[in-house]
Amino acid sequence: MADDRLSFKEMCAEFDVTPRTLRYYEYIELLQPDREGRSRFYGPRECARMKLILRGRKFGFQLEDIRQWLLIYEHEGTEAQMRAWIELADGQLKELDEQRKQLDEARDELQGLRDSVAAELNG
Repeated sequence: MADDRLSFKEMCAEFDVTPRTLRYYEYIELLQPDREGRSRFYGPRECARMKLILRGRKFGFQLEDIRQWLLIYEHEGTEAQMRAWIELADGQLKELDEQRKQLDEARDELQGLRDSVAAELNG
């Protein structure tokens, strides 16, 4: 049984996270490792959850949204979780589109200022 589990240190290395991050994920109940004395062990369930957490963070989801989404699976099953995922993804896509628009506007403004300063220096 212990063969398919990772220690705390192995979990940090496997997912390239700091011990502080891993402890925080436990504190906010995203992860629930097995405890044996003072040692923590992470089985396949916790590794799968960690992959989902990191993927969600990559896409810009808040940790609380990820936690709620994971709870849906535990309480309501796969279909409910998939429906919730679509709703979360739709919201995040809108947010990313807005961020892209703001970045494009800032970039255009910066490019214009840069070009006018360069023209002044050359002119």
